[in-house]
Amino acid sequence: MDTMPDFLDLVRRSGLRPLQLGGRSLLPIVQGGMGVGVSAHRLAGSVAAMGAVGTISSVDLRRHHPDLMEATRDCRVGDEAKARINAANLEALRREIAAAQALARGRGLLAVNVMRAVQAYAPSVSCALEAGIDAVVVGAGLPLDLPELAREHPEAALVPILSDARGVQLVVRKWERRQRVPDAIVIEHPRWAGGHLGAAKVADLQDERFDFANVVPQVLAFLRSAGLEREVPLIAAGGIRRFEDIVRVQSMGAAAVQLGTPFVATEECDADPAFKRVLAEARDEDLVEFTSVAGLPARAVRTQWLANYLAAEPRLAAATHRKPRCTLAFDCLAQCGLRDGLAGWGQFCIDTQLAAALRGDVKKGLFFRGVGALPFGTRIASVRELIERLLTPAAALPA
Repeated sequence: MDTMPDFLDLVRRSGLRPLQLGGRSLLPIVQGGMGVGVSAHRLAGSVAAMGAVGTISSVDLRRHHPDLMEATRDCRVGDEAKARINAANLEALRREIAAAQALARGRGLLAVNVMRAVQAYAPSVSCALEAGIDAVVVGAGLPLDLPELAREHPEAALVPILSDARGVQLVVRKWERRQRVPDAIVIEHPRWAGGHLGAAKVADLQDERFDFANVVPQVLAFLRSAGLEREVPLIAAGGIRRFEDIVRVQSMGAAAVQLGTPFVATEECDADPAFKRVLAEARDEDLVEFTSVAGLPARAVRTQWLANYLAAEPRLAAATHRKPRCTLAFDCLAQCGLRDGLAGWGQFCIDTQLAAALRGDVKKGLFFRGVGALPFGTRIASVRELIERLLTPAAALPA
């Protein structure tokens, strides 16, 4: 059954505006990319099948493929091991894109989220584009070279994630020199989002310059001055939980919203059920901000592992030293606090902790989460239910 026309009709009747992206008219809802493996083909394909934007996170996707994990199980430290793991992850990315495309059946739009901060950034972008992905979304750093990487794929949408008007101006001006402008821009609010956050340090998370009421009009004014206001839709991310939130940011001039955490609490999310329960049951007072191993502020649930790590952090920071190679066979980050001995950065292996969370290990996992109660409380709903809820005013919901 084709559900997309039903939802687009609901959007129009509700007074919301569809998102125009990649030559398509879409629901104004973008599912955020969440790694390691939290948003893979099942979640992204299901979201796209509803007529929205589904997003695969590119990081370490081999963990969803037993044969690829087995093929890299004996990898030790060294260039050969790193090459094998990177090749396995690229193969996993190709598989996940193909599986998501099969689920979406040509509906909606499929994106791949690639962190600028990972060493495999350029190969991951190229792999996704060659596999026919509709859009590439890049955060955790300024993707100044993305137009060059995508030069042979002009049909693919390129979408940077930024948090303030200054960053937007820098990216747009750099891209214009390469005869390209962003097809959309995600404006992520560090005070509300989960995972790695677009601020220089934890103390900056409350800065008013990140408020949508400030950033969205500032960015629109810049785009207007550059003659790009009609070409580059803005997508507000962070703290979006209800229909009324979508109305609010669209009234400011944003075209759509991006959500991460609410999509984790769905049946189709690719993470273990225990992962979903941790995020669904966490309250705002259970969340903690800290400096990640990538040097960026991050927000996650205060689990046993995170509490123990934060207690040990001063001792670990005092003992930092540069390691010649990553001790876990491959270097996932271009710069890593643990590997590179950076005292002001996190001192743990983020891939290990996120992989533990993916498989539902509450004692050892790192569970990123955004601020705010979820639309269905602690209940795990379906993607369809979540999208219907987001497109329905509170006054029209059943008591």
